[in-house]
Amino acid sequence: MQDIRKALYVGSRSDGTLIERPMSPHVQVYRYRLSMVLSISNRITGVIATAGAALGVFWLGAAAKGPKSFATARKVTGNPLGQLVLVGWLASVVYHTVGGIRHLIWDAGYRYDKEELNKDGPVAVGVTAGVSTVLAAALLAVAGCRRSKRAKAGKVS
Repeated sequence: MQDIRKALYVGSRSDGTLIERPMSPHVQVYRYRLSMVLSISNRITGVIATAGAALGVFWLGAAAKGPKSFATARKVTGNPLGQLVLVGWLASVVYHTVGGIRHLIWDAGYRYDKEELNKDGPVAVGVTAGVSTVLAAALLAVAGCRRSKRAKAGKVS
């Protein structure tokens, strides 16, 4: 059986003479590397961040419609599944930002060697996990404080 990396493509030059060109390697040729997975993840998180922004506009629209619509939006974002979606959105925005910064550094011509790429990948994952955890904990703590203040205000009156 012929090795797929040695497969050739027959094409032609502009003057009509035939030439053999190497075919693009298929996914089976590549080993999955962390930098490859992180690059694909950066694109996926961009889509998720955009979808989350659309949900944010929906939430703002509910706030603009009035108290009844906003109460419905708060019920959705206040239940555990809604909060999980919000934390996922937060993590995707943070990762997409970190990935975007990595890409800007690469576009400037820095840290593009294989060794540096392999070192920066785990750092990007760690920064994303750390920042996402801190932000999510802070937002959930603020939400809990507000919920307890509303509960106390409701009991007093």
